[in-house]
Amino acid sequence: MTLLILIIVLALIFDYINGFHDAANAIATVVATKVLTPFQAVVWAAFFNFLAYWVFGFGVADTVAKTAHTMEINLVVILAGVIAAICWNLLTWWLGIPSSSSHTLIGGFAGAAVAHAIAVHGFSGYVGEDGATHYWYEIVSWYKAGKDGGMPSGVLIIIAFIVLAPLLGALASYLISIWLLNASRKSIGPKIFTIALMLATIWFVYVQMVSYEEIVEHGKPRFDSHFWSVVFDSHNIKWFLVAFIILTVSAFCLIFSSLNLHQADAALKKMQLLSSAAFSLGHGGNDSQKVMGIIAAAVAVYINTNPGVHMDAWLDVVLPNDDAGIKGVMPSWIPLACYSAIAAGTLSGGWKIVKTMGSKITKVSSFEGVAAETAGALTLYFTEHLKIPVSTTHTITGSIIGVGLTKRVSAVRWGVTVSLIWAWILTIPISALLAGMVYFILSVFI
Repeated sequence: MTLLILIIVLALIFDYINGFHDAANAIATVVATKVLTPFQAVVWAAFFNFLAYWVFGFGVADTVAKTAHTMEINLVVILAGVIAAICWNLLTWWLGIPSSSSHTLIGGFAGAAVAHAIAVHGFSGYVGEDGATHYWYEIVSWYKAGKDGGMPSGVLIIIAFIVLAPLLGALASYLISIWLLNASRKSIGPKIFTIALMLATIWFVYVQMVSYEEIVEHGKPRFDSHFWSVVFDSHNIKWFLVAFIILTVSAFCLIFSSLNLHQADAALKKMQLLSSAAFSLGHGGNDSQKVMGIIAAAVAVYINTNPGVHMDAWLDVVLPNDDAGIKGVMPSWIPLACYSAIAAGTLSGGWKIVKTMGSKITKVSSFEGVAAETAGALTLYFTEHLKIPVSTTHTITGSIIGVGLTKRVSAVRWGVTVSLIWAWILTIPISALLAGMVYFILSVFI
């Protein structure tokens, strides 16, 4: 039990470090454009990091918890993964490199699990409980097909989004920038497009809504009232936010051409508060869930390695299993603690990375800030819906590159960008190797 408590404490410390390591993702553009002072910006971002507790479900947490097969590992594996993730996060923060805290954690977890499999079974095959022959590398959940044609999961999908997340962010921010640029012209075409987009958004979000009957079927409603239960269901809130973001930008586009330069800049700065808040919500919802997943995995491993043990209600965690029809259970203190830790970390700031994100990639104005943060937020909401733990760092960096490309290719400082990409590529393998070494060291003493 002592080891389990230590893992939970270290996981929350990692969450805190994640907060100040990734604070730049949400506040870099509002600080660079002087919409908020650095202190105001971190308070703003931290508030919405915590607010994400009431918005997002636990889909990403479930994906992270199943990075390795919990029936085949022990608590030393998870401890080694968390220690390695903390070390790599602190190093990249010290060097001012906006690496991915998400991939650090997943790489550490997977690397320690592989080291454990090699230590126990060696490189040759072994017969598992199912009577089949298995190998050391199978301890990691590399790929799992989606249920009923849904989105597949596994470490390979997460690795694929090292490339896809920034590309999606860049594409979204580029398209939003083009949309805003055309909306500034006094012609009817952009306004027709904007109205059509508003109608399409309303229809799409309405289709995505979960009814009261479905809420009752899948869990307890938050309120006695049917109306408020539907409005404040975490799935529905997320889509309401998507609609609110797109409709707000659309409303601005409809009046953009009638504003003078000063009025347009003032309006864009106000919209930056909205886009920054939206991205902070996505950051809190995405990154906090990863630590929730690690804690859930640790409890599951503790139960597996101590059969018959009686768990107190505060540690009554059950990982969901769709194949067996088992619904997940997570005590409310775990998400609450994780969201609090990341919000506290964000309050601490991360000024070296703020400088990299806010000025070294491309010069950012209020216009670019709105486009980049809006694109980043929408990308995070959609990937969270697909239960994919993507990097908020990669997403916002791609979004900033996307708005830079609307000016000219040379507007992006590609030397800085290439250095960042190398950091992204190396994060998972380095974290995995570091976690493997930490596992072998810890195994000597534990």
